[in-house]
Amino acid sequence: MNAPANLPGMFDCRDAYVAALEELAAADDRIVAVCNDSVGSSKLGKFRERFPARLVNVGIAEQNMVGVGAGLANGGKVPFVSGAACFLTARAMEQIKVDCAYSQANVKLCGISSGVAYGELGATHHSIEDVAWLRAIDKLTVIVPSDPWETAEAIKAAAAHDGPVFIRISRMPVPAIDRPESAAFSIGKSELLRDGGDVAIIASGTLVHRALDAADTLAGQGIAARVINMATVSPLDTDAVAAAAATGAIVTAEEGLARGGLGGAVAEYCAQHRPVPMRMLGFQGFAPTGSASWLMEHAGLNAAGIAAAAQELVAGKS
Repeated sequence: MNAPANLPGMFDCRDAYVAALEELAAADDRIVAVCNDSVGSSKLGKFRERFPARLVNVGIAEQNMVGVGAGLANGGKVPFVSGAACFLTARAMEQIKVDCAYSQANVKLCGISSGVAYGELGATHHSIEDVAWLRAIDKLTVIVPSDPWETAEAIKAAAAHDGPVFIRISRMPVPAIDRPESAAFSIGKSELLRDGGDVAIIASGTLVHRALDAADTLAGQGIAARVINMATVSPLDTDAVAAAAATGAIVTAEEGLARGGLGGAVAEYCAQHRPVPMRMLGFQGFAPTGSASWLMEHAGLNAAGIAAAAQELVAGKS
């Protein structure tokens, strides 16, 4: 997997997604792809070349796309339904709820270019509500991978999981997270990337590497921050949240709405079981038009913003 030439050490997670999908398809002829005229943006060109009979392009018809996916699942296939996250979730919400989740159809929903990756196209193309919407749907697994390795592992885990899964596939360049060779991905289990007892930072997706950078900044100020990669937002790893609450302060960070998504999930658990001061970082509402990098900076979704929120909480403990 190659990093974009102009961004050394940074990766487009769509490449990891399609590589994993092709690997799965080569080993299992039940694997099929369904898309909404998004072969290019989903990077499914090579998949189409290798498995021409196993790519269904329904055109720009997201509700139909999800319904076709559910039908294929009912016929014994394992469909990966791939489309821009903003349209896949908003336009096909009823089909996701009824055809996939309520019916427990074995459909894998892949939200491409999630968050604010389509920044210059404006609020119509921002997918910042998707996790909040989908987390409210019963029996739907929601995964937000942090880097290429985790994206590929999430795709493989989704294929092995019996039931509907939504995976957020980021196109915003991210670095590979430094992990031990023994690292393993498991649906419903978080990943402790850094230990610390003064404050906990729980992040997902493109905010994970920024959380690690924030922890480095905090360490220089004598603050030991625990960093948790909460890739599975639903079902939530409540044991990890309880351990985070034991630090006495939690910051959540996500490339989505500051309410309803990861932050909302953590806050709901803590309010009922382990009350603790929190700061929930994300977009406050409709985001303006601009590059993805500018939008993240504008919203304070960077290492400095995370560190500042943690500092405020730690200061309040004294």
